[in-house]
Amino acid sequence: MSWLARHRARTLIVVAALVAVLAAAWVGRNNRTYAAALDPANPDGRGAQALARVLDDQGVDVDVVRSADALDHAAADGSTTIVVTSSGQLGRSTTARLLDHQGAAELVVVGPGPELVRLLGVTSFPITTVPGGPVTAGCAAYDGLAVQVDVAETYRTPGCFRGEGGVMVARPRSGLTLLGAPALLTNDQILAGDNAAVALRLLGERRRLVWYVPSIADLGGADGVSARSLLPDWLVPGLWLLLLAAVGVVAWRGRRLGPLAREPLPVEVKAVETTRNLGRLYRRAGDRAHAAEALRAAARARLAERLRLPRRVDPGRLVDDVAVHTGRPPAEIDTLIGPTAFPPRDDQELTSLASRLTELDREVSHR
Repeated sequence: MSWLARHRARTLIVVAALVAVLAAAWVGRNNRTYAAALDPANPDGRGAQALARVLDDQGVDVDVVRSADALDHAAADGSTTIVVTSSGQLGRSTTARLLDHQGAAELVVVGPGPELVRLLGVTSFPITTVPGGPVTAGCAAYDGLAVQVDVAETYRTPGCFRGEGGVMVARPRSGLTLLGAPALLTNDQILAGDNAAVALRLLGERRRLVWYVPSIADLGGADGVSARSLLPDWLVPGLWLLLLAAVGVVAWRGRRLGPLAREPLPVEVKAVETTRNLGRLYRRAGDRAHAAEALRAAARARLAERLRLPRRVDPGRLVDDVAVHTGRPPAEIDTLIGPTAFPPRDDQELTSLASRLTELDREVSHR
């Protein structure tokens, strides 16, 4: 009996499962789920599907485009409003294409960041604010309405719904509106306060609405964001002013301090006392290597002076000259005053080294 005949039931189950998976993938190939915040096809709390459907029911022709090329093919005239959500996915090139395509259409950008605000030609820097309750319009366009959101961005431009630091619905120039309260468009908060009325008046004023959801795939290599572009315009002059102030303080304090002045010590310390105290410190620390190197350095200086050699003579040359002068082997001299001589292991070896260096100095001085 073949393997297939013995495992017929198991094989049929696996094949059926594969067919079911492939069929589900084929049927749902066009049913994409858009999970991005404020996406008009997103039904969850962060999405804006409710607003898109209400606008469509009110007779507004809603055209959703998801790429820069699709936006270029969408008609934009005086009867069109272009709303941009997921604006963080816009770059230099796609923003330029958007402004070129705008024409006579009204452009509404939702939640633009500092770099996008600059690319749109707006000098105001967005300021984050947390409203304590409903914020009234304070303008004729939305008279009698109030928005209610948890957090928003405000701009120092003309507009409506003034919060801390500026307005939430900014109108920096004709044809451009910046919405700093994106939450009022979401499914979760569209019914809070007068959010629905504000959203419908903002996006449903004209007969046709082009809902542009930018795609990262449209961005090029030149669309990178520099750290400088994220800083407000006033910060760089402020940093220069701070640097100049720091330089001024340094110059002012430097002139007051003046040059260093040499003053005599209040007491006179004998050299022998300094030597003894250093020796006590070395002994207390158990630093025989340092003490031995101090003895060898002093011995080298004395031997160089006795042999009329330069004070900073090469240690190897000094070893050779002392060996020639005393008749001892160079290796023996090197173990005493050489720069690579081994440090003593205990106090007895350190004492022996001091005695041998003294003997060597006497031998050189008597010849």
